[in-house]
Amino acid sequence: MRATDREQAILSEAIRFFAEHGFEGQTRELAKRMGITHSAIYRHFPSKEALIERVYEQVYLSRWQPGWASLIKDRSQLLEARLDQFYREYVAKVFDHDWVRIFVFSGLRSFDITGRYLDIVRREVIEPACAELRHELGLPDVAQLPLAERETEMFWGLHGRIFYIAIRRFVYQTATPPDLGDIVGDAVRGFFIGARQISKELVIQGNNPPA
Repeated sequence: MRATDREQAILSEAIRFFAEHGFEGQTRELAKRMGITHSAIYRHFPSKEALIERVYEQVYLSRWQPGWASLIKDRSQLLEARLDQFYREYVAKVFDHDWVRIFVFSGLRSFDITGRYLDIVRREVIEPACAELRHELGLPDVAQLPLAERETEMFWGLHGRIFYIAIRRFVYQTATPPDLGDIVGDAVRGFFIGARQISKELVIQGNNPPA
């Protein structure tokens, strides 16, 4: 096997291994599972941390679509329609056994895959969506009045509601609908029923802080 092929084989098996055992799983066990020597792993990855970094790149960064950030800011359609499209595409990309379980295991350990990934979500989805809702409602933009924590938490709530379906499916292993398109649509539509009014109230409060 060529070196590049062996490296990819180790990486692919490591993804499955960490999804099953978490990051406390030992590389020695990974090597045994693959039928290779322990040192063979370290010829391609200098440390366990380096291997985990490649897992992050392969599982998370490679699935994040560059067009999503532009979609959130595309004012040719209402924000509700943009988020409906985003979350349908997001679910199709990330609702995967290995993706979800590694994400959860990372959050329980010192490896910062979860924190780094959520920073991308915050930067490219949550905060821009808050700003776009203000624009849609004719409220002061972020340059005039910085986002309030309660504004961003509203959108994190929507994100968490949708992602919880993946937790139920791949962590709790309970039944979830096989086709999530309508479920996503209901979540986004229900969110906007309250978010438009709440956002107005939060921005008004931000412009008129208590004495």
